[in-house]
Amino acid sequence: MNQLYQSPENTVIEVLQGQIKTGFTPMPEKTNDVGLEKHVPVITKTDSGIHVAVGSVPHPMEEAHFIQWIELITGKKQYRVWLSPGDKPEADFPHIEGAFTVRELCNIHGLWKVDVS
Repeated sequence: MNQLYQSPENTVIEVLQGQIKTGFTPMPEKTNDVGLEKHVPVITKTDSGIHVAVGSVPHPMEEAHFIQWIELITGKKQYRVWLSPGDKPEADFPHIEGAFTVRELCNIHGLWKVDVS
């Protein structure tokens, strides 16, 4: 899985191979909600694929606070849906057999993930 790094100025970069050595720190992948906003991806398997909603209560999608993207990662493929303020904090992906990971990036609260086996 690709590693995300963040600068002190909140710039986020994704590293496909290797590591960043200066100015950026690895972003932790959070898995448990704390506080009022809900961030942990909620996954529903449907007849047409995988539906992902961010939070058990829909996450805010305002200019100052929103989900930037939601992605689904398998052993060989990565799917990503980019979101903007005003969009619903959800995405649909194709049907997946076997284990996969879902991650989402909140512009304020960072990276969140769920592993599905």
